Amino acid sequence: MRRALAAIALGATILGACGGAAAPSASASPAAVASAAASPSAAPFALTAATPTTSSAFLWAYLAEDSGIFKSNGLNVDLKYIRSTEAVTALIAGQIDVSLGAGSDVLNAAVNGGDLVVVAVPTPTYPFVFEVAPGITKAADLKGKKIGVSSLGSSSDIATRVALKKLGLDPDTDVTIVAVGSAASRTAAAVSGAIQGAVSLVPDDLVLEDKGWKPLVNLAELGLPAVQNTVTVRRDFLTAHRDVVQRFIDSMVIAIARAKKDKTASLASLAKWSKLTDPRLAGAAYTMSTTTYPALPYPTVALFADSVSELASKNPKVKGFDVSKIIDGSFVKSAADRGLDKR
Repeated sequence: MRRALAAIALGATILGACGGAAAPSASASPAAVASAAASPSAAPFALTAATPTTSSAFLWAYLAEDSGIFKSNGLNVDLKYIRSTEAVTALIAGQIDVSLGAGSDVLNAAVNGGDLVVVAVPTPTYPFVFEVAPGITKAADLKGKKIGVSSLGSSSDIATRVALKKLGLDPDTDVTIVAVGSAASRTAAAVSGAIQGAVSLVPDDLVLEDKGWKPLVNLAELGLPAVQNTVTVRRDFLTAHRDVVQRFIDSMVIAIARAKKDKTASLASLAKWSKLTDPRLAGAAYTMSTTTYPALPYPTVALFADSVSELASKNPKVKGFDVSKIIDGSFVKSAADRGLDKR
């Protein structure tokens, strides 16, 4: 009942903010939705989007905000940081409208009843480097050691397990995987000696290497398919506001194209949001992010393969789950049809 009342109140607030203009119906054609999204007369729509870290992986979102891309598409976006798996929890609770977190979190929530839809995957590969502490030179040296992840079942956990298997180790028996928090927390735990291995985001890997750590597996270079970061919404929100979701995806596609072309603006956004002011670290982060982004971030079933495999070993509900039910690539396709990735 409380959720229903909240939904009614939210609907009333939205109508008021939009001057009472009706959104296209759920059955509206992609062309009609795109037209509504592109309309210069569309009233600004306020929504909240959450990132699970403040890393450079979300450069496109920072740039979309700082460069006015969101506003030019009729959106007032409040970008918030909500750590790790909590972003999806907040999404399901209706506390935010869009989660930019990991697909593994979305899959886990969907399997357990969350009615969510992934509409884009801007980071379709692992952006991690598996780093190990000084004194560890080979995979066998990791046996019995502590490996840090953000939380169990998270994207860093799944990436860690993939890396360990690449090294010929069993993640469940050869090492102890411990949840230590965000990417920044993993770096802090590594520096303090609390853990002896962890997947590290660029440029945190450089920080660790400056302190004697070394890479054993560079997952970023392998280009393995993954749902590292997604754009995910509740199905009821998508049904009621297809035009708004389209505007958001339009903004993403345009921002990705701009990030690849405008390094100066991108570095300014990284300094503001990710606090990356060291030229070497910021440059590495920029290169990683813009190299990882696909021009058109389509969500596909294949990207979920590792998440399904790893989560199924702990949760029987994942086995046989139809991933196609939680993805919708029509919004990215609409942006592609209008050539937004060429801007």
